[in-house]
Amino acid sequence: MNKMTKLGVSALCGSLAAVSAANSADLTVAGGVDMTWMSFDDATTGNPLGLGSNYTISGSGEMDNGWSVALSIAMKNKNIYSNTTATVTIPSLGDIRVDGGISGTGIDRIDDVTPNVWEEAYGVGLSNGIQTVAGISGAQLIEYTPNMLPDGLTINAAWSPNTGSSQVNDKATGVDESINEGGYGVAITATDAMTGMSGLTLYGGLAKIELDHANGGSANHDGDQEDMTFAANYAVGSFTVGYQWSESDLGISASEQEYQNEGYGITFQVNDDLSIGYNHYESDQTSTTDVTSKASSIQLAYSVGGASVRIARASSNNEDYQTTALYDKDVTTISVALAF
Repeated sequence: MNKMTKLGVSALCGSLAAVSAANSADLTVAGGVDMTWMSFDDATTGNPLGLGSNYTISGSGEMDNGWSVALSIAMKNKNIYSNTTATVTIPSLGDIRVDGGISGTGIDRIDDVTPNVWEEAYGVGLSNGIQTVAGISGAQLIEYTPNMLPDGLTINAAWSPNTGSSQVNDKATGVDESINEGGYGVAITATDAMTGMSGLTLYGGLAKIELDHANGGSANHDGDQEDMTFAANYAVGSFTVGYQWSESDLGISASEQEYQNEGYGITFQVNDDLSIGYNHYESDQTSTTDVTSKASSIQLAYSVGGASVRIARASSNNEDYQTTALYDKDVTTISVALAF
């Protein structure tokens, strides 16, 4: 792990409270190696070798008043900027997070929580284009997570004054989006400490983006964008099973673009190092032509020390909600990840 020291990270709390002068902080760079091999059955594979080069720059510290501050800057493959988050934790109040608009917040935290041992059914080399519930997670936003709730209950509430803007610098304003206005998203998680049933975890979420239909807005929109979801996972012994339903209405009147999704999964932990699982997801698109996009995957994951080997056999139907044979695929993906 590399360390970059004394880069002068500071948190400006503004009108929240008077705090001591910001101090320099240490930042660390963390990452790993992820190498993949992919092979399609009836489609051109091209070069099957892939290399993951994700890394994160992060740091945290505590101020004199007892508040703590954490900074995270995420970079994805080929050194492409991904997201920045700054989180202020206030004792007896909770976490206040300013998010650059890429990582999961609000309802996007639980867009797909069906059990798997590696990735979602559509996330192991398929380009399914499935419309899951994302809410306002693509916008620059503020998320609040209270810490005074009963044991086993977590609420993540996000709000954005303009959902058309993301990754806005300090002392700057985002894009004046003519259609998208403000919005919110909420995710609720209740573990067995709350449900009272050992191994049972329940999830629920909703989100709304206000769309401007009068002042420069699109005539194709007749409502606001709304997302909702609920899910349940149950772990017993070495098995975990789960089911999720979600709905996304884009507020589009022309061809009524809506999505209803269902997913389920089951995993089995053979021992401390080896797990296997099956995951399935399908999405019904209501549009000029109703199409159901599907993805299924059998996965195996083995880890020892800092090494992880994952193998997935996946298939998809009607990728990107297209119905020609070109959009039906079968793929085998092998991944070797090394953490150090």
